[in-house]
Amino acid sequence: MPADLDPSAESTQLGPVDYLVVAFPTDRMTGDAFRMLVDLVDRGVIRILDLAFVRKEHDGTVSTLSQRDVERMRVLDVALFDGAASGLLDQTDLSEASAAMDPGTAAAVLVYENVWATPFATALRRAGGQLVAAGHIPVQALLAALDALEAAEAEGAAAGTIPAPASPEPSASQPVG
Repeated sequence: MPADLDPSAESTQLGPVDYLVVAFPTDRMTGDAFRMLVDLVDRGVIRILDLAFVRKEHDGTVSTLSQRDVERMRVLDVALFDGAASGLLDQTDLSEASAAMDPGTAAAVLVYENVWATPFATALRRAGGQLVAAGHIPVQALLAALDALEAAEAEGAAAGTIPAPASPEPSASQPVG
């Protein structure tokens, strides 16, 4: 699954590129998620541009895991990801990723292209569109917001009223008062 990035390729032909740092307790890594990752690649949903593994020991020591280390952990057949290195990830990126990790965990640092969105992204760029904001909503936050909304609606229904929408918190760029 090499990255196959052609530096001379027209940048308008790339889909959005994202990254993930996914940490696991080292004793609970099974490899099931990586099989799903291979499936996403096989179906043309994503393209892996870079994949690296790091481990943070209980004493806080951080090390980069080699393919041999990952194979010894019996997590996955790393041959499936051979060549998934575009050079986008460097030691600074892996250090930043490890800062987010708890001691006693190992993490996969994945940079991937959303191939499914390439036609849409290409059309936007050709029309002069630029990405000016993007975000990610963690599933846990989404579920908590939906639970809170459901509770507020139930409370409003019990009282016979519809709750007013919450006003946004003022930000530095938003005048107060």
